[in-house]
Amino acid sequence: MKAPKRIQPLIDDGLVDEVLQSLMSGKEAQVYLVRCGQEIRCAKVYKDVAARSFKKAAQYREGRAIRNSRRHRAMEKRSKFGREQLEAVWQTTEVDALNVLANAGVRVPKAYGLFDGVLLLELITGADGEVAPRLNDITMSAEQARKDHATVMHYVLRMLCVGLVHGDLSEFNVLQDENGPVIIDLPQAVNAAGNNNAKSILQHDVSSMTQYYAKFAPELADTHFAEEIWELHENGDLRPDAKLTGNFEFSTEEVDVHTVQRLIDLAYEDEQDRLKRESQRAN
Repeated sequence: MKAPKRIQPLIDDGLVDEVLQSLMSGKEAQVYLVRCGQEIRCAKVYKDVAARSFKKAAQYREGRAIRNSRRHRAMEKRSKFGREQLEAVWQTTEVDALNVLANAGVRVPKAYGLFDGVLLLELITGADGEVAPRLNDITMSAEQARKDHATVMHYVLRMLCVGLVHGDLSEFNVLQDENGPVIIDLPQAVNAAGNNNAKSILQHDVSSMTQYYAKFAPELADTHFAEEIWELHENGDLRPDAKLTGNFEFSTEEVDVHTVQRLIDLAYEDEQDRLKRESQRAN
């Protein structure tokens, strides 16, 4: 097929020899099969930020370190340069996450490099040599579902061990080869230590995967791996080889509504005092 405009520079530089076919189109990228020498790989071409439809991107960016103050200001103002920098951070986040997770024992495609918005990746194939399917395209036995669900839960745990939460984990972002699940699509990966939404994002990831596998093994719907993993994290007991059970005892203590409301009132009063002081200084 004719090489897409974004991949042509890689062909000119000898990084890609031939574009074979379009593989899939997602909310943030178009993926192509390409030939690089004797190997078939994937070329993930990121869509322009204006065309990308990923929701709530801001909550995923929280906690990502931007060392250059000029870049940070531009990103906050969303100038043309700032939007370009936001896009660059979005893309490099995926490359960094893939490398970190591979070293942490999470099965992800190997990243060969990011070149002007095109990420070259390992092609994951099935036993027949064909492109490995995504989970949403397959069915499985209850036994396989229980086994693979346990594997994915340990991947979630290992991600958190290195400070990451996937952020968009679902049956659409997991491939299945003969050895089990392979996690893909990580540009929205969350910095667990610096993002106030990390717990809820992890819970959503785990819930999405559990709902999928529970279609084949219904008893999985009654598990609580997200809460178990997060408690290990908060208590400092998180280890890559930690044994997970899916059991979790929820607190039965009643919420002290009066105290919570008082804390809200105090925070509001502090904010009003701050605004008043700023107004006085301005005058």
